This record gives sequence, structure tokens and C-alpha cells, in this order.
Amino acid sequence: MTTHNDFHPVFELSMPIRWGDMDAFGHVNNTVYFRYMEQVRISWFEERGIVGGGTEGQGPVIVNASMEFLKQLHYPGDVIGRMLVGKPGRSSFDTRFELYRADAPGMLYARGAAKIVWIDYAAGKSVPIPDVLRQIIETNLPVISGAEQAL
Repeated sequence: MTTHNDFHPVFELSMPIRWGDMDAFGHVNNTVYFRYMEQVRISWFEERGIVGGGTEGQGPVIVNASMEFLKQLHYPGDVIGRMLVGKPGRSSFDTRFELYRADAPGMLYARGAAKIVWIDYAAGKSVPIPDVLRQIIETNLPVISGAEQAL
């Protein structure tokens, strides 16, 4: 079993909280937290040039995702999403996410997790993680979106 200590930060992204992200109760809807997590993950893949795996017909699939809601987010503002990755297996790796507000960077609003499996889309079966992605995960090289942000 992988522990939180086995994870290292690899990416951080600032996203605006939109008016439409709120629900009838006046706070960001719980489903939107998963969208924030998704955007951080996809942006990390894009920054690394590995969206779709760079291999025709192969790419990432999320096999499970969870979120722990610690504090309500409200409009207006910006949410900072931080992504951490764990040691990769043959065809999968675990990710963790932390969500903060830009105006309260020390206060954790939510934390989530997602298991990513690399698959052959046509066959519908897992395949080994591409070497370039494995190297990125194992070398602990962070990418920060925006020069003003720091991990």
C-alpha cells in the first residue's frame, strides 16, 4: 500500500472559481471539485507533452477517484490545485490532489485522489506506462504553471 509520504509534488495550477461553479446553497458544488482535479491532471499531461501518451491508440484512464471536502469554496476567487504522484507500477500510478484558495494558500480546502491506468483504447486492456512518462514520474521533476507560483 502506498502512503502519503511516497508521493511527491509535480504540478500546480491556478484556476478561477466561476459564478456557475456554485450551487443553490451558495458554495462551489461538490462535482466541480472533481473538475478542478481533472483540469490539474490534464494540464500536467499537456505541460509534459504526453496527452494521449504520445503513442497512437494508448492513453490514461481514471479507474477510481475520491475527494475529501474540508472547507467550502465560494465565488469569487481563484483555486490553486496541486498534484502529487506516487511510484508507478507496470501500467498504473496513483495521484493525490490538494485544493487551496489563492488568497489563503496555507488553508487546505479539499484533498483528492485518482488512480490512472495506461490502456490500449482499442483492446480495452492495460499496457505498460510509456518510458517517457515513467521517467517523468520517477525523476521527481516538478512543473509549475505560471512563474509566480511555487510548490
